[in-house]
Amino acid sequence: MAELYVKPGNKERGWNDPPQFSYGLQTLAGGPKRTPLTKRVAAPQDGSPRVPTSQTSPGPPPMGPPPPSIKAFGPPPTGNCPPSSVEPTNFPVIEAETLLEDVLKPLEEALEDCRGHTKKQVCDDISRRLALLREQWVGGKLSVPVKKRMALLVQELSSHQWDAADDIHRSLMVDHVTEVSQWMVGVKRLIAEKRNLSSEEEANEEKSTATAEENQTIPGVQEAP
Repeated sequence: MAELYVKPGNKERGWNDPPQFSYGLQTLAGGPKRTPLTKRVAAPQDGSPRVPTSQTSPGPPPMGPPPPSIKAFGPPPTGNCPPSSVEPTNFPVIEAETLLEDVLKPLEEALEDCRGHTKKQVCDDISRRLALLREQWVGGKLSVPVKKRMALLVQELSSHQWDAADDIHRSLMVDHVTEVSQWMVGVKRLIAEKRNLSSEEEANEEKSTATAEENQTIPGVQEAP
């Protein structure tokens, strides 16, 4: 085969001269033909467009904050859900007002019980002091603590708790002397007179009970026949 590529030429070349190859013969009997780079390649027959390689290659992820979520801007849920917290309503605490008649009426009744057992001058002085108590109470000159303590004093007086009533009287004279000094003397005297009257009634009751026991008929001892 090598003789086919030898270019005919000088017949007088030496035996050791390199052979002369023919370029034209090499092109005719050479290897497979290559497609020229300038030749346009036909489009595929299936009709799908050819996408350049640069467009199909994945690129770097986009930079920046993520898009806002739709739920973040959605409307608040509707329904019959109770509120998370209920504001407490401050209602004013209404205390029961101490009434004048609840205090003055038991005192006047105690004074009536003492009449006939106590000197008239003493009873008249107590009545005058109670009138001053009514006047200052109606005129708004007495404070709430004084009214409350007077209500307690009357309760102890009605229950015949003389020592407790006297203790309340002393506390009023110490803590609120400017308010009660004009009429508290009469209340103190009324407590003392009512206490004496109660003691006398108890003594008389005991005496009458003893007399009744003595007057009872003692059955005699039947004599033996």
